Amino acid sequence: MKRSLKAIILAAGKGTRMKSLLPKVLHGILGKTLIERVIDSVFKLDNVDECIVITGYQAQEVENHLKERYFDKPITAILQEPQLGTGDAVFKAHNNLKGFDGTVLVLCGDTPLLSGKTLSEFVKTHQDSGSALTVMSAIFEDPGDYGRIIREKDGGVMKIVEAKDANEQQKAVKEINAGVYCLQWQQIAPAFFEITADNAQGEYYLTDIVDWSVRKGLKTSVFTIENNYEIYGINSRQHLAEATKTLSNITIETLMDQGVSFISPENTLVSPETLIGQDSVVYPGCILEGENYFGKNCILGPNTFVEGDVKADDNVKIIQSKVSDSYIGSNSTVGPFAQLRNHAEIARDVRIGNFVEVKNSQVNSSTNVSHLSYIGDAYLGANVNIGAGTITANYDPLTRIKNKTRIENGVKIGSNCVLVAPVTIEQNANVGAGSVITKDVPHSSLALTREKQKVIENWVEKKLNKLNQ
Repeated sequence: MKRSLKAIILAAGKGTRMKSLLPKVLHGILGKTLIERVIDSVFKLDNVDECIVITGYQAQEVENHLKERYFDKPITAILQEPQLGTGDAVFKAHNNLKGFDGTVLVLCGDTPLLSGKTLSEFVKTHQDSGSALTVMSAIFEDPGDYGRIIREKDGGVMKIVEAKDANEQQKAVKEINAGVYCLQWQQIAPAFFEITADNAQGEYYLTDIVDWSVRKGLKTSVFTIENNYEIYGINSRQHLAEATKTLSNITIETLMDQGVSFISPENTLVSPETLIGQDSVVYPGCILEGENYFGKNCILGPNTFVEGDVKADDNVKIIQSKVSDSYIGSNSTVGPFAQLRNHAEIARDVRIGNFVEVKNSQVNSSTNVSHLSYIGDAYLGANVNIGAGTITANYDPLTRIKNKTRIENGVKIGSNCVLVAPVTIEQNANVGAGSVITKDVPHSSLALTREKQKVIENWVEKKLNKLNQ
């Protein structure tokens, strides 16, 4: 029988060293915010009844973000005001946990590298041991400002001492507090009524519940994490950059083991949600954020930016382009300097060329949009050719309505045309270069709207003679 589990995520801090108006936990790392990465790891665990997020700085903005991203998840936001320390933050959830007889997982909202696998092992070890409290630890050669795990002579845990309160002997300890706890709530809850703010910061330290548990004779354990980088906390822009690179490096190593080539891994960023098929090649300067899938034998780069929600089939090439929220069929090419966004759907054997933007449009097989064109809110059939400089004029600034352009199979559009939506170009029709099309074009027709060419002979010579007089 699975045991009941709730999580408390501490996300009240401002993040002063970030030097930002944005709450620290809403800063991004490879397509997700810091707190999203923590929450996603929590929900990889079995039997999570509820995730309680303790908010503080710009609480409403954090809460709105959570509602938008996790509208279908059991998440509760609770305000900590004033902010009196981590112990006080957890205590804010006390009323929500009345009557709860299970495990409470406590962790921080600024540790985006902590994996669901590690959390699962941590919770299982805690529950299997029968401990009332288990704290996660790590071993560092240079522990810095982390709190130290102080052990008894027999190896059992005694207490945690914050770095600011530690003496020289305690500062020499290399085992640090990772800031992650498992609590059997009914046993540990009384601690929050007894801990005090008698310390250098004048705050209620969550770490003090370890000493309380030991003094009460409750079984108190330590779980030492295998990969130290997982508990890396973000407190500055430098920390964020380092964590981003670490997360990307781990992902790239995994993908290389699966048969993907990276020409310059140190100059590439890839989110852990990105999947890339065997024998694909990723060139320098690529940034792949969010959830993406690329099939086998794909070419990405150089300098390709993928923002997320992109699916590409086998043999797709994306070169020096920006792609988001799009599908690309097999054997298609995008770029250089193209952009696909807002539900762009590209079928197989399509060419989206240089300086082309496709937005909220469907492009069917064997169609070419090769140069300097904008395709917005449009349907393009199969075997269509769009000439350079073509624009689908889809927006009416008076009504603020975006209208649809429909270009059916076999249509040929000449260079420098404007198709003013709503308009349909029927099957196998041709539109002459330089035309502005405002009415539907019947199938197999030629549409022209330009004036006849005029030639004034000897105009240049006459002009020069006049200037020289």
